[in-house]
Amino acid sequence: MAVVTVPAQARLLLATGNMHKLGELRAILCGSDGVAGLREDEVIASRDLGLPEPVEDGVTFEENALIKARALAAATSRAAIADDSGLAVNVLGGAPGIFSARWSGQHGDDQANLDLLLAQLADVPDAHRQAAFVCAAALVLPDGTEIVRLGRLEGTLLREPRGAGGFGYDPILRPAGETRSCAELSAAEKNAISHRGQAFRLLAEDIARVL
Repeated sequence: MAVVTVPAQARLLLATGNMHKLGELRAILCGSDGVAGLREDEVIASRDLGLPEPVEDGVTFEENALIKARALAAATSRAAIADDSGLAVNVLGGAPGIFSARWSGQHGDDQANLDLLLAQLADVPDAHRQAAFVCAAALVLPDGTEIVRLGRLEGTLLREPRGAGGFGYDPILRPAGETRSCAELSAAEKNAISHRGQAFRLLAEDIARVL
């Protein structure tokens, strides 16, 4: 398989076609607790390389994150990172889980996913609406080295969306100890406590060793 040409400024490749996620992870990885000296324009998404997204047929967040990172590392012969994340609702046995992005049947339709989940939980009392955002962040190197770090943000599901920030299920999860939804937090506030923030700050130490 031919190796894909990577822009000269690229230092780190991220397997994603989601531009919201790219922005969020650039802010985390290039922040004060991220990878020292890494600039946001040095983090390049697989979408910008014209690469298709691999089939995510793993049964855990960890497996799907590795599938994406492995595919990007193989296509570029460069270090690659990826995440798989979603919402785990206690009363649904951890669902939507790995199916969070396509819970309504169509991948990436945030509003439809959110509306369906709220309808499914309409009769669940407030005392039983606990949920968590979960993230597995993976680093894969061309030599086959693989590292996965995990993050988790516990909270409670609201009965209607609140806030205009974030994406996905952010408008309906209120983090533990907060009065606001994730979508009502500033980007910096959210990144400081989020599941992705936790996982990628842990992975930043591993990334720094290979850049």
